[in-house]
Amino acid sequence: MEARDTIGAFGRGGADNPPPSLEAPSPRYGEKLIKGILAFCAILSVITTTAIVVSLLMPTIDFLGEVPIGDFLFGTEWAPTFSPASFGVLPILVGTISTSIWGMLFAIPIGLCSAIWLSEYASPGARKTVKPVLEVLAGIPTVAIGIFGLVFLSPLIEDVFPFMVNVPPFSAGVAGLAIGLMLVPIIASISDDAMRAVPGGLREAAYGLGATRMKVATRVVFPAAISGIIASLVLAGSRAVGETMVVLLVAGASPNLTFDPGSSVLTMTAFIAQTATGDISTGSITYDTIFAVGTLLFVLTLIMNVFAIRLVRKYREVYE
Repeated sequence: MEARDTIGAFGRGGADNPPPSLEAPSPRYGEKLIKGILAFCAILSVITTTAIVVSLLMPTIDFLGEVPIGDFLFGTEWAPTFSPASFGVLPILVGTISTSIWGMLFAIPIGLCSAIWLSEYASPGARKTVKPVLEVLAGIPTVAIGIFGLVFLSPLIEDVFPFMVNVPPFSAGVAGLAIGLMLVPIIASISDDAMRAVPGGLREAAYGLGATRMKVATRVVFPAAISGIIASLVLAGSRAVGETMVVLLVAGASPNLTFDPGSSVLTMTAFIAQTATGDISTGSITYDTIFAVGTLLFVLTLIMNVFAIRLVRKYREVYE
């Protein structure tokens, strides 16, 4: 009887005992402040992106006013600082794609195999040791990786493949290998997180049907985590396309229109880093070339991310 009276007094309420209010007795100024800070950060990111686009577009428009867009996009000779100058961006675009492809070909199998091992095979102790080491590798300065590629990887490739006598000390293949070392921890860490987010019930059901651990990892967990894996690959690809110091030190500075891994190439980021040194007069055609190449690089990265978002949404798995 006393319990019912207590419930009536505090649960149902009445004229003498109104139910407790769910609202705070006073305005939550701290919560409003946090919302304001979060909104400011969101608006700041939009403003920053808009400012970057505007700062790239204005000189690019001036550049395209002097150089036809067809000659810029489809020309096969790149010599903006020579006389007579040539502004065909295709050689440095191919150089950028070449180093990115070789880096991804090296990083994807190693990164995905590492993620599968971390998610499905590694013991808790081994996982606690290996994954932090991978994440530390992702934080190594790119200039250090570039020097490593120049003084170690290039001579190593010459020793391992002595028949490649025409390989110069600067080449797209060595640059791609150095870039791949940077991409492995990105792919491995994000893919591992995506696979570990797959519900354990799927694994248990597969084991109950007699599947081996390899079949569970490759036919159950991997397809279920495909959206996160695609996101890791696109993030790694964007990192490869935008890499500067490694290709500046290892790839060389020859704008060759080739995908040969043994050839020296010039990438878009390396050209920007070499040219934007303060020795070029503002407003000149060479100065505007930097922004035109930067705009093309921005558009290329944007296309990659839009394509990735569509893939992630298409293959996303939702578990309840």
